[in-house]
Amino acid sequence: MRHLAILVLVGTLLIGSGLPDQTASASDEANPPADMKELAKRSQNPVADLISVPFENNINYNSGALNKTDNVLTIKPVYPVRISEDWNLINRFLIPIVSRGRRSPSTGREVGLGDITYQGFFSPAESSSVIWGIGPTFVARTGSDDLSSNQWSLGPSFVALATPGKWVVGALVSNVWSVVGDDGARDVSQGSLQYFVNYNLDGGWYLTTAPTIVANWKAKNDQTWTIPFGGGFGRVFRFGEQALNTKLVGYYNIERPDQTSDWTLSVQLTFLFPK
Repeated sequence: MRHLAILVLVGTLLIGSGLPDQTASASDEANPPADMKELAKRSQNPVADLISVPFENNINYNSGALNKTDNVLTIKPVYPVRISEDWNLINRFLIPIVSRGRRSPSTGREVGLGDITYQGFFSPAESSSVIWGIGPTFVARTGSDDLSSNQWSLGPSFVALATPGKWVVGALVSNVWSVVGDDGARDVSQGSLQYFVNYNLDGGWYLTTAPTIVANWKAKNDQTWTIPFGGGFGRVFRFGEQALNTKLVGYYNIERPDQTSDWTLSVQLTFLFPK
């Protein structure tokens, strides 16, 4: 099943490459392929005034003591709201569906919902040379026991980016701390830094790297950091009336705690709803 996502993405990219001849419509004439570069830049901006529904599938190889493969499908809907003449509130949710390989010979694969994260970014409605947003991050204890931190966590997030020419460059920083949880559950103090660099080409194609560096401040024995490195490519295009963003990237963890996956293949399909 995990490789089905790769086949779907590759097929979508191939179909998208033929769209100018195969799916031309009145909508395409009103939004010619040149506009795909601008739509791609908007889709790469975490605080853009753009409704989107990404489906991101991460295949994590060599996880746990038995070097099994984990699969995490994360649904990431984004819904911006204009709260005043000067400000937007960008609402982002991360809803993970986890399939985790067995961690010991006596256990099986675990499948279920993970902890759901909400991020709300207050961002100026009018763009400037530096686009930014700030707001809360809230992690709900929604996962099953073995797929959850068993804690409710809260903290701040901040994002800043610039879009010079063909580039979209920026970073998103957050940290959460547990505020209440199950008896015996470990306290949470976890930070993340996602830097993103996108270079947009003609026809909606782009090159991208957007790894998330994670720091577990409660870890012991020098097991604090997970630092991935890598990148990939993607394309924004229209399938009839629907705008889509597809992406394929790979990351290798150059620093990681014991029993953490050494590398990840990520495929993403995003439905875009530009106003």
